[in-house]
Amino acid sequence: MARVVIGLSGGVDSSVAAYLLKQQGHEVIGLFMVNWHDTTGTLEGDCPWHDDRVFAELVARKLDIAFHVTDLSEEYRHRVVDYMFSEYEKGRTPNPDVLCNREIKFDVFMREAMKLGADFVATGHYCRKAEETDSHGHTVYKLLAGSDPNKDQSYFLCQLSQEQLSRALFPVGDLLKPEVRRIATEQGLATAKRKDSQGICFVGKVDLPVFLQQKLKSKSGNIHEILPSWPKYAQRAVLPVDTTEPTDEQLAEAARPWRYTVRDGKKIGTHQGAQFYTIGQRKGLGIGGRKESLFIIATNVDENVIYVGEGDAHPGLWRPALHISPEEIHWVNPSQAMKEGESRRFEVRIRYRQPLQGARLFIRKSGAYLLFDQPQRGIAAGQFAAWYSGDELVGSGVISE
Repeated sequence: MARVVIGLSGGVDSSVAAYLLKQQGHEVIGLFMVNWHDTTGTLEGDCPWHDDRVFAELVARKLDIAFHVTDLSEEYRHRVVDYMFSEYEKGRTPNPDVLCNREIKFDVFMREAMKLGADFVATGHYCRKAEETDSHGHTVYKLLAGSDPNKDQSYFLCQLSQEQLSRALFPVGDLLKPEVRRIATEQGLATAKRKDSQGICFVGKVDLPVFLQQKLKSKSGNIHEILPSWPKYAQRAVLPVDTTEPTDEQLAEAARPWRYTVRDGKKIGTHQGAQFYTIGQRKGLGIGGRKESLFIIATNVDENVIYVGEGDAHPGLWRPALHISPEEIHWVNPSQAMKEGESRRFEVRIRYRQPLQGARLFIRKSGAYLLFDQPQRGIAAGQFAAWYSGDELVGSGVISE
């Protein structure tokens, strides 16, 4: 059996994962991460991680496993939070949870675990791992979706490397959430009825504008409405999904985001900073009296203007394709990597919990293009697109614009 260091978060999933590992005969060590001290903008509790630590320690005592605490807050601020601020400042929409897994849980935390002599690092993620041998006799590690379709968290791990996967264990990946709760209750674990954490990884639920104002200044700007009848919506040629070999120009045009000027619409309100908003957002605009909700369809941080459209069917919310820069293409399974000029069908999601969407992935010199079977709502630069073959998450990339 192996020595396994598990990230005990104070939640039910990692608690049951620790129990399962011990049942399997492993030497289990609990390691709690302190990653965030600042409470600016948080919506609950003065210091939520204090409670998390108490619950993690209670679970470790109940399971009779060693318990350690490590403070990774400097690395977390540098690698995740500063990145968040930088992306929002550019008018992009980052996913801190994906970064947290790539940069913290499976990098900095993994190194801390190795100091404790770990053979493997375990987490409470709802996903699975498989292994296969390639034609050269090398082991390839595959990241698979969790068995619970309502809790599958493979998307959050879409940036992991082979090295990171090789040392990772996901003990609850084959279970459904109710089973995890049942096991926790049967074993008398303190976390059995504890609510799942929400919000930004390790920070918690936040008022995003207030949180971002730690570094990004408020600045009054205008909100302009774009009508569905805007002429350029009708002018864009839609590239058929079954086009066997679209040109680079056709793919680039299909993936190009909608761009507006203040002359394309009329001013209907003001805001306190374009960098605080993201495409697809409908809350926080403070404009009522409409038959349907107003949605943000574009932001311009240079001119500090937000563009909105009325209704979920507004054409400005929808796009048929997206682009990923060459340096941002990541193959979780390198044996599935595609070469320039190739195309292949995948199932894709561009946000957590989104149902998988049919698409074709094209690899070109200018990067990767995902051409969807159906136009997608709220494609936002900075988010991650992840592509699946069956239940395997094969690769991912940062949406470029």
